[in-house]
Amino acid sequence: MTCKLMNLCEYETNKLVRIKSVRLGSLKWTLNGVILLFICIMMLWNKEYQEYDFVVSSVTTKVKGVALTNLPGVGNIVWDVVDYSGPSQGKNSFFVVTNVAITNDQKQGKCPEVPPYGELCRTDKDCVKGLSNQHSHGVQTGACVKFDVTRRTCEVFAWCPIETKSKPPRPALLASAENFTVLIKNDIRFPAFNYIRRNILPWMDSTYLKSCRFNKYRNHLCPIFRLGDIIQEAKENFSQMAIEGGVIGIQINWDCNLDGFSSNCLPKYTFRRLDEKESNRTLYPGLNFRFARYHRENGIEARTLYKAFGIRFDVMVFGKAGKFSIIQLIIYIGSTLSYYALTTIIIDWLIGTSCYSREARQDYSEKKVESVRDRQQCILCVSFVDDDHIRVVKRSHKKSLQDVKPISIHQSQEDEIHLRAMVGTLQPGSSVVKPPQPLAPRPGSPSWCLCGCCGSSSLPAEQLCCRRSGGRCISTSPLFEQLVLGEALLEALLLYREPLCEWGPGDRTTALRHCAYRQYITWRFGSPPKETRPVIPSCCVLRIREVYPSSDGQYSGLQIAKNVTRPSGPTTKL
Repeated sequence: MTCKLMNLCEYETNKLVRIKSVRLGSLKWTLNGVILLFICIMMLWNKEYQEYDFVVSSVTTKVKGVALTNLPGVGNIVWDVVDYSGPSQGKNSFFVVTNVAITNDQKQGKCPEVPPYGELCRTDKDCVKGLSNQHSHGVQTGACVKFDVTRRTCEVFAWCPIETKSKPPRPALLASAENFTVLIKNDIRFPAFNYIRRNILPWMDSTYLKSCRFNKYRNHLCPIFRLGDIIQEAKENFSQMAIEGGVIGIQINWDCNLDGFSSNCLPKYTFRRLDEKESNRTLYPGLNFRFARYHRENGIEARTLYKAFGIRFDVMVFGKAGKFSIIQLIIYIGSTLSYYALTTIIIDWLIGTSCYSREARQDYSEKKVESVRDRQQCILCVSFVDDDHIRVVKRSHKKSLQDVKPISIHQSQEDEIHLRAMVGTLQPGSSVVKPPQPLAPRPGSPSWCLCGCCGSSSLPAEQLCCRRSGGRCISTSPLFEQLVLGEALLEALLLYREPLCEWGPGDRTTALRHCAYRQYITWRFGSPPKETRPVIPSCCVLRIREVYPSSDGQYSGLQIAKNVTRPSGPTTKL
């Protein structure tokens, strides 16, 4: 329990690899500078150092203007704001009538239904008394009456005469509504900052409001708008739109900076059409509604029916306000620190592709990444006399070790300390360079052997030659004789490890044989790659056994220690 508690009082940090390179160092600072510049520009451009709140608003409108129209069958009519405003259109909207279709002097009575709302008939049997639907103008009386010269329809009890005009007049009767004006009063509030504002700014007095008209170039803050200018800013034609009507959006955007050093909070007006303007693309184009004006004639109630076409204006308010916040600044800085990881990613990619040679990339990878292999997976390393590399391979139970493809290749490292110690054991005046001792090829050498001196083995892990291509065996080298098989050198190494050790005749030969194995590994592998097990070629193993044979002729073969994460020395036993 105490150990578990002590584990909590530990600190872990990342391991860094420092590469001394002017090229990579310059690239690192260049990339870091570009990233820092990008972060600063985005912070200032988007004001990431500010805390934001969204607008809460209310809108009221006031339309002014008078129009005179001469309606057929009615005469001259003056339209003021009460007449052309129509019914309430809901929150933040107002309506202006621009065209009308009139049906005069309607009284309740019996009259023929108008096609196509009324069914054509021949006799009274074709009509059903009391029948009505959502498309009819009244309730059928059950009689079939004459509608015109060629057609008969079912009679209905309704407001007669029934409205027959389906298309609006052209041009629009209230085209002069283009010169009407509307005052838009917009009050806003940003609750988080307790900030209140309206689009009628403090410096606007009554004299200014009486004379100003909105213009996006000369007077873009005036809250009074001419309807024709609104339609024009929406890139529409008022005369065309007034015939069937439509919907126009008035957008007020409040983008407020509430910092004292750069305070700015003014409305920005934009306009666009919201409905489909092409009559041939929509089933019910434009916008219209009906209303009636009632009167009595000789005690009988009558009315004039108006089908009004017009334009609805929807006022939509958007906006947000920002104010400096140290918390938001810290959050932004913290979130952008991860961008600096791009420098490491880019440089690592360059190192792994084209900046360095293959050997340098391998060395960098070994120092940067420490691999931990599965203990159940056996990883071997081999060295060939005609290849200046150490190859790391996976152990195969079916394929010869000679033919297994490497999973990585490492540069061989010379063991200078071991070489100096070996030279120190040579007698003065003796020469290492001696004529090679010819060895007769072994009869029946296996197919994977390329030097002709290997012996056959049933274990795939022992099927390894000292060469990758045909040539002389490494065991014929003079250095092999003195460095690996030299009895004086091997005895010196054994006494170096155990100065007072004494061996019997059989033990001494076994110790010299195992020491010769270690000598070959140290000579050809130096320090093997981590988590790997070096394997001695079959020809070298046989040569060592010939010089230092076992008394009973039995050998343990290739022994690979298991469950060892980091060996202290070579663990291959033969």
